[in-house]
Amino acid sequence: MHLIISSSLHPTSRSRILAREVRARLEDQGREVTVFDLSQRVLPPCDGATAYGDQEVIALSGLLREAESVFVASPVYNYDVNAAIKNAVELTGKAWTGKVVALMLAAGGQGSYMSVMGLANSLMLDFRCMIVPRFVYATGENFEGDQLADEDIAGRVDQLVEETLRISDALAT
Repeated sequence: MHLIISSSLHPTSRSRILAREVRARLEDQGREVTVFDLSQRVLPPCDGATAYGDQEVIALSGLLREAESVFVASPVYNYDVNAAIKNAVELTGKAWTGKVVALMLAAGGQGSYMSVMGLANSLMLDFRCMIVPRFVYATGENFEGDQLADEDIAGRVDQLVEETLRISDALAT
């Protein structure tokens, strides 16, 4: 099973469009896909104590443990991934251990393309995740309404899925 975590809480999220594109590509290849949308499945703030017992935290931890790969779709706020995905990582911690992780970002402009590095470094160093060395970075001009409207970005989504599957399939053998 391949897990997609859509971390935007915005009702018309562009990063959710990227998540939807990945889901379609995985399903077209006959892969089992689960989407965990943080706008629909609310996680409590990490308090370092009781939040770990929340049913949604337990569910996400279980999905992470089962996943062959994890695709994270996040908006960029203030030159960083959003707080919702950081909270999810804090709550699920060790369930990320050893996972193949692919990253997709939707941002307001070109200037924050390196914003994924804090999350990537944390996942690599804390949980020994294999970060796919390609990520998708899209801005508002790459979308039209609720659709991806840029062939270059669509090609990058294709490459991200292909490379993630290549790595996760190789590690599964």
